[in-house]
Amino acid sequence: MNQNLENPKSPQNPVPDPIVASSRSGRTLYWGLVAAIWGIIGVAVLVFVYALDLPDTDGLWKIGPKAELSIYAAQDELIARRGRRGGQPLQYKDFPPALVQAVTAIEDRRFFSHFGLDPRGLMRAFVANIWAGRTVQGGSTLTQQLAKNVFLTPERTYKRKIQELLLAFWLEAQFTKQDLMALYLNRVYFGAGAYGVQAAAETYFNRPVQSLSIGEAAMLAGLLKAPSRYAPTRNPEAARDRALVVLGAMRDVGHISEAEVVALASAPVRIVNRSSDAAHYAVDWTLDQLPDFVGRPRADLDVVTTLDPRLQLAAERSIKAVLNRYGEARKASQAAMVVMSPDGAIRAMVGGKSYAQSTFNRATMAKRQPGSSFKPIVYLAALENGLTPLRLYDDAPIAVGKWQPKNYSEDYLGPITAQTALAKSVNTVAVQVSEETGRAKVIDMARRLGIRAPLRPHPSLALGTFEVTLLELTTAYAHFANGGKQTLPHIISEVITRSGNILYQRNAPKAVPVVAPHHIGRLNEMLRSAVNEGTGKRARIKNLDIAGKTGTSQNWRDAWFVGYTGALVVGVWVGNDDNSAMARVSGGGLPAQIWRDFMVGQKSLSAEVVLPGGDAPKGGLRGLLRRFFGG
Repeated sequence: MNQNLENPKSPQNPVPDPIVASSRSGRTLYWGLVAAIWGIIGVAVLVFVYALDLPDTDGLWKIGPKAELSIYAAQDELIARRGRRGGQPLQYKDFPPALVQAVTAIEDRRFFSHFGLDPRGLMRAFVANIWAGRTVQGGSTLTQQLAKNVFLTPERTYKRKIQELLLAFWLEAQFTKQDLMALYLNRVYFGAGAYGVQAAAETYFNRPVQSLSIGEAAMLAGLLKAPSRYAPTRNPEAARDRALVVLGAMRDVGHISEAEVVALASAPVRIVNRSSDAAHYAVDWTLDQLPDFVGRPRADLDVVTTLDPRLQLAAERSIKAVLNRYGEARKASQAAMVVMSPDGAIRAMVGGKSYAQSTFNRATMAKRQPGSSFKPIVYLAALENGLTPLRLYDDAPIAVGKWQPKNYSEDYLGPITAQTALAKSVNTVAVQVSEETGRAKVIDMARRLGIRAPLRPHPSLALGTFEVTLLELTTAYAHFANGGKQTLPHIISEVITRSGNILYQRNAPKAVPVVAPHHIGRLNEMLRSAVNEGTGKRARIKNLDIAGKTGTSQNWRDAWFVGYTGALVVGVWVGNDDNSAMARVSGGGLPAQIWRDFMVGQKSLSAEVVLPGGDAPKGGLRGLLRRFFGG
């Protein structure tokens, strides 16, 4: 050991060669520089390639307005306006100082000092997002937002971000900050179809931009984060809360004092609805249909619909009233309704409990199992095949192959008529009727009545196990109310330009019978029994000729009632979006109650209209037979 200590150059303790060490560090530095140079070249090439693909920047100041669509009811009452509203672009001098202060305070505090990219803002957002474990802040400047909104798509890719940054640098080099602010405020979306701050001021406050108060300016600035979520016409509480956040930001940067924040927080901001715009689901569906008639709208249009505002309001109120009272206890969170006349004209449409919470239209888009509300289609096919309402069946356990259907109550009634079986929604008899008639004939009948959903010839077809939409099922029942004539659901009557040119006008097609009237008359007789004596008793209204059918899917997931008079056909669905089970809600429960609450107010529309097939028999031999067989 001592020898090794005294001889530091011994093999056990070699001394590093300075020349070798220097050579190694030199090679590391060299290859590091090479890698850096190639990295810079690579980035430069990437930027060059993306720059070649940049969109055209000509016409930046040209704000071609999107077509404004005015939606009218059948009585020429304005229901809603959709599309871009605005007019000529404003200049920076037209904006009140409070508006610019509010926007920069909440969106980009260093807008007037940065060069299109804000490193401090990026770092602040990065730290906030890391701390929160999710994206809670964005680091984009107003210039970057302008570049994205004007020139680029909203896709989240590295290419788009690089192009956004390049365009931001270009915009900063070409325009003054005042011009950039004007460009931004003229183009950004503020919700409710309002593009640009001028349209937003008119939409929400019915006043020009120049006269906006500080509170109103703060509310508009607050919309920029999430226009649809914070739109005051849709969610006034959220809009107000967000405006308070903006006022706090304005205080933090010194634009207003704490006393002003307190005063403004207690001062109400009055929102003005430019139209009733209540029929959101119906309006959305109208605009979905519009391109089929006039193509993509490129000019301002007036769209005349078949909607009835009074019926629309009554439909919305009946759904909210019943769900607010019973929904939580019965674990039912959603409902939908379609109201149409027997010729298929949509008079009202409600796609959910609250459009503000969900714009998904459960009346036209949700496919759910109709359960027993599908049975009238089975029985109509059977009537066409020779069935009579008083035909006797044995309600007892049956099997079709290995499949054994059970009744809803799991009780069996023995010998009953087909009419009683439909009224009381007896599953075993429905399956027997379907099997006798033939599943192919049942599917053919469904197609003739407007059901387009996939249906398969399984024995369970008779029990409504294949999913349909509420609109499809209501349309099928409309054939029962009009005597068997082909029915196509429709909501657009006319489309007219502002100059008066008629682009589309609906001409009612020739009434083509798809089912013989006497078969429809017999079915209506049977479905009157379903309301008067069967599962739909909760829908009864004194002195009103009503027919209809309930439906409940497996495990209480869906509950339906579709009822009709000679004047109106109304379908109601109740359930949950996640397909979870309700607390034993059947079609004869909440849906029938919603239906009745709605129809009580519309009794005058149907009081003098008798369903095809005449009055339900009350006397004579047929009446005696009905009472004898319990039909």
